[in-house]
Amino acid sequence: MYFFTVKDIHDDSASLREIFFIRLNDSTIQRFNNSNNTATPMSENRSILRIAIPNILSNISVPLLGTVDTALMGRLSELHIGAVGIGGMIFSFMYWNFGFLRMGTTGITARAFGAERATEVSATLGRALVVAMLLALGMMIFQWPLGEAGFFLMNLEGEAKMLTAQYFYIRMWAAPATLGLYALMGWFFGMQNAIYPLILTILINVTNMIASYLFITHLGMGIDGVAWGTVIAQYVGFLLGLVLLFYKYPNYLHLLKVEMLLEITSLTSFFRINRDLFFRTLALTLAFGFFYSRSAAEGGLLLAVNVILLQYLNWMSYGIDGFAYAAESLVGKYSGARQLAQLKQIIQLSFLWGGGLALFFSMVYFVFGNQLLGIFTNQEEVITAAQPYLGWMILFPVVSFACYIWDGVFIGLTASAAMRNAMIISLIIYLVMHYGFSYCWGVHGMWAAFLAFMALRAVFLWNSYRKMGSEELITTI
Repeated sequence: MYFFTVKDIHDDSASLREIFFIRLNDSTIQRFNNSNNTATPMSENRSILRIAIPNILSNISVPLLGTVDTALMGRLSELHIGAVGIGGMIFSFMYWNFGFLRMGTTGITARAFGAERATEVSATLGRALVVAMLLALGMMIFQWPLGEAGFFLMNLEGEAKMLTAQYFYIRMWAAPATLGLYALMGWFFGMQNAIYPLILTILINVTNMIASYLFITHLGMGIDGVAWGTVIAQYVGFLLGLVLLFYKYPNYLHLLKVEMLLEITSLTSFFRINRDLFFRTLALTLAFGFFYSRSAAEGGLLLAVNVILLQYLNWMSYGIDGFAYAAESLVGKYSGARQLAQLKQIIQLSFLWGGGLALFFSMVYFVFGNQLLGIFTNQEEVITAAQPYLGWMILFPVVSFACYIWDGVFIGLTASAAMRNAMIISLIIYLVMHYGFSYCWGVHGMWAAFLAFMALRAVFLWNSYRKMGSEELITTI
């Protein structure tokens, strides 16, 4: 039979896994599986770090891009800053809800990779790219109602609406590349390859910054320059992703056939998983949107305070997500390979690494939390108003890190229904707690309810995992 085996490279030029397409007999496959069963905690730690560290590095580059765009718009006017910020937020909410393209593709690919089902690995890539292009086409066809709905919800009028619309309708042209990158990166993660997503993320952000700078400072294109910089960067990244795909994995591409993409059982499973992940992410989006909305209802000062404090949570998530992504890839691989001992070991180690990093963030916020406020604003009124709530920022990492790791575990297990249910139930309880807690304790109650929301997600997912039998953990989808 044919399958793809894995060989680690330990030289200075590459630490990713080299894939070879070879013909093996049953005895060779058995030796391969037996060798995997002898994995030690040290080797599993290396596997986790090999995936987590590139992800953490790529995540760090994301806020840098927003900083550069804001600085460039700051040379023009406050309206330009607001237009880019609001336009970017509209796209973030839209693309965030399409995150199932990356998450679902990672989980399905990793399990098929671990189960040595090369045809399913190839078919998953094809299905993900087709769905990405169809969704992008839909976004571009319905861009006007999407844009108008976003402008209405953001209460935009006059020149602010005009500038945001300029940015929005130009950046919409990047939809095929952006969603295509979701599919490619998800597939690379499923193949245990975190280096390619790192390369693509850094290239996209650097290209975006350079193009935006040239368009604005040398060509005087204003807000159009930032939008076109994003469009160009996304297509540069997508094209490089395709080049890397053809260079690294040509044998998988040779297996792609139209009839494979339409195989009814696998296709149904693909859409079921992605449907569940879509509703799960929608519920998460609603939770954050509700928090922003209630903050705005309390006045401009509190909104500014809570937006800044949420950056503490965002920075923590950039680090923890690195280990969550590692859990997605490795849990999926071992689940597909039906190696229960290694699967449980990866879960334990992922929580240890994630918990250690969370404790580090809590210590940093405890020691430097007040000084960090000065990075986000120089307004003394805002800094003073934020100080009473810094204690919540110390608690958030150690309380909420578990929900990020559990998300990674369940994505790897492709247990999407449990993720969806946990998120929806947590959202409902959070909404009730918000009104009760905020009535009793004001702004502290808002943060207490939001922290409880993060903790509830972890509790419900842990409970679902606890109920899974050993056979369920390694059942092939």
